[in-house]
Amino acid sequence: MLDPSLKEEPYPFQTVLGFAVLDWSDGYCRLEQPMVPHINNRNGIPHGGLHATLLDTAMGYAVCYTGDPDDRQTGMTLSLNVQYLAVAKGKTLIAEGRRTGGGRTNVFTEGEIRDETGNLIATATAVFRLRGRTKGLNHG
Repeated sequence: MLDPSLKEEPYPFQTVLGFAVLDWSDGYCRLEQPMVPHINNRNGIPHGGLHATLLDTAMGYAVCYTGDPDDRQTGMTLSLNVQYLAVAKGKTLIAEGRRTGGGRTNVFTEGEIRDETGNLIATATAVFRLRGRTKGLNHG
């Protein structure tokens, strides 16, 4: 469960898509995205770019966790590899990201998206570069 002190306001792109961070801890993040019409491609299914965004975001959060709302770790994606496996049948996409290794600067992750029925929709691996921390800076 997400520590309420770590809850961040949605950023504009997140607001447009509609996903929420539901769990965030050291090396782990879980997001949920409702299946709403504006995320679909012209075939009426969630756009592949949405899957990539959710996976990138969940894995990025997983590696940037500090446990301190005043000490934010920043990072950037160096590589992202997504494997599309199935079409979601449910009403919610659930993305999870996990840190799998790395060092002080470059870190490795894996992620997956399932729908709430348990169907595996997509998987991913990524490499992130940790950029710096913002302890004590005003984020508002």
